[in-house]
Amino acid sequence: MKPLDPDLLTQARPARGYVILTAALGFITSGFILAQALLIAAVLAPVVSQGAGLSDVRTPLIALACVVVARATLAGAQTRFAHRAAVKVIITLREQILNHVLQLGPRWLSAPTESGTRASDTHTLVTRGLDDLRPYFVNYLPQLLLTATVTPVALAVVFGLDLTSGLIIFFTLPLVPIFMILVGTLTQNSSQRRLVVMSRLGAQVLDLLAGLGTLRAFGREIGPAARVKKLGDAYTASTMRTLRVAFLSGMVLELLTTLSVALVAVAMGLRLVYGNVGLEAALAVIVLAPEVYLPLRQVGQHFHASTNGIAAWQAAKNILDLPVPPAGTAMPPNLASTRIVVTDLTVVSTERGLAAPDNLSVTAAPGTITALRGASGSGKTTTVLALLGLLTPTSGDVTLVQGEKSYPLSQLDTTALWKDTVWLSQRAALPPASIAEILNVAQHSPERLTQAFSASGLDAVIADLPNGLNTTVGHGGLGLSVGQRQRVQLAQAFLSDAQLVILDEPTAHLDAGTESTVIATIRSLADSGRTVIVIAHRTSLLNVADTIADVTSRPHTQVNA
Repeated sequence: MKPLDPDLLTQARPARGYVILTAALGFITSGFILAQALLIAAVLAPVVSQGAGLSDVRTPLIALACVVVARATLAGAQTRFAHRAAVKVIITLREQILNHVLQLGPRWLSAPTESGTRASDTHTLVTRGLDDLRPYFVNYLPQLLLTATVTPVALAVVFGLDLTSGLIIFFTLPLVPIFMILVGTLTQNSSQRRLVVMSRLGAQVLDLLAGLGTLRAFGREIGPAARVKKLGDAYTASTMRTLRVAFLSGMVLELLTTLSVALVAVAMGLRLVYGNVGLEAALAVIVLAPEVYLPLRQVGQHFHASTNGIAAWQAAKNILDLPVPPAGTAMPPNLASTRIVVTDLTVVSTERGLAAPDNLSVTAAPGTITALRGASGSGKTTTVLALLGLLTPTSGDVTLVQGEKSYPLSQLDTTALWKDTVWLSQRAALPPASIAEILNVAQHSPERLTQAFSASGLDAVIADLPNGLNTTVGHGGLGLSVGQRQRVQLAQAFLSDAQLVILDEPTAHLDAGTESTVIATIRSLADSGRTVIVIAHRTSLLNVADTIADVTSRPHTQVNA
């Protein structure tokens, strides 16, 4: 583990300027430290040895006051810039991780890990995990750079003032990094364990919150409390171990540097008694000696901030280093006159040991309804992800065909394709907003709204809500049932002008009356020239489909045979 990882400066551009600024401020700080030590000696030496009065030392005293104020101002500016840089770096990394995860696709996010799933681990990392970079940039990194600037300059001045004191510091100074290395190994392991436990706790709590409605329905909401408490206690214990190591390492380094400074002071005092050194030089050395050790001591004190921050950065780096499929750049053709042709599509899931779908071939044309039928886990949703370019198939092709010209999906800009696509997933999730804001009712005519509400069955839902369209729902649609959320998404699909409409079990949570209305509306969408693809199990929905494709799967070992 590197205390200053060049890759971090490469990924987080705001950190580069801060490192350069901190190095520059370190050189200026070293000058102020030297000036402060020499001015203190210049003020005290005449007073002690010659009985000088205030008027005799007025000039160096005023200069000393100016240096102290300037040094304090510089330290404040450095801390201010450090906080700004830390915030910018964290925001930059969060944006990079989220963009990279989107390119990796939902299949990567849903893969299981030791602490839950990659989705929960990523959630923990971009929220709590990356916050550990704040003390790294604010406390640890400045002291690390001051060690490279202030310490050698101050040591060189001590050598110039007194050779014996310089040698004492020179031979005791390496003890500090040696002890830091010994303590740092334990701290690093503790920080990594803490991040893993935090990810587990985050995943457990997220899963619990997501399924709290189901747990309450079956009277099992109390059961997971023991598991959450156990994970919470483990996280607390891990955090306390990290803090204990940090405090002990700080105490060891404080004791070591205190004894080293004491050696310099005792030796200087004895030589001062025998007249082997001047008072002003002795005072300057005694004042400078702690400043030589201070940056190293601060580095050790904040080393736990380094390990926590670097552990979070390493987790972020592991994600950012994952290769992503090459993105296409060609613009897709007009979907109003384009067929979507799937040829021998196979997607292998190594986690499940299945090829799902396996050798699927189907064509979806404008003005038709194409139904994907198959058992649970056969790869119907995976097929949709491949159609949208959200995952790369193991074999086979997805091609857009317009007339005689073919456009391989891998060469197209999928973001442009998504703009002309509406996708209603099986797990309806809504943003925290009012229903009117979610549906953008201000952009549609009252007649079209009435038609969409009636076709999706949303009119009955709105009539039962306390504030109608102005009812605000929580994150994910909290406050609405699954069926009500699905009706909101159905209304979104009907209000959209997108040419490609993909519906995942659109009638799964609807009553018989609403189901027949929705099916009729889906038929009208296809009759208007749109390309409609549905994932369906119900016979009523399959009966209106123009094309039915059976999606099958088979064990992965058979695929390799």
